[in-house]
Amino acid sequence: MEFLFELLFQFFGELLLQFLVELFAELGMHAMGQAFSRKPSPGLAVAGFTLWGVVAGAISLWVFPHSAIHDPSLRLANLFVTPVLAGGGMMLLGRLRARKGQELVRLDRFGYAFLFAFTMALMRYNWAS
Repeated sequence: MEFLFELLFQFFGELLLQFLVELFAELGMHAMGQAFSRKPSPGLAVAGFTLWGVVAGAISLWVFPHSAIHDPSLRLANLFVTPVLAGGGMMLLGRLRARKGQELVRLDRFGYAFLFAFTMALMRYNWAS
């Protein structure tokens, strides 16, 4: 039972970290959204979100240099599970924003949110001790 609790706590910690970083990134994009009226092409947006994910991963490594998950196979599973959950959470947040009539940004869509979370998770997977 203790192992199960530890396992859930580790996954929840990684998920919470990625979701909070994505949430702050989205809030920043909403704040900057009106300054940039022209939207970049999807290819440029993919490159930008990939770069943002790498930067967010590097910053998270500076703040939290150790992974909450110690088992290598669980860390590999986390590399895919957490970005799917974070992307789904951001997509749900985007749907709530759409219902309220608020302007959406690309991070409110699953694909862009998944890409951002995956590159952040990949940085943590490769470099966290």
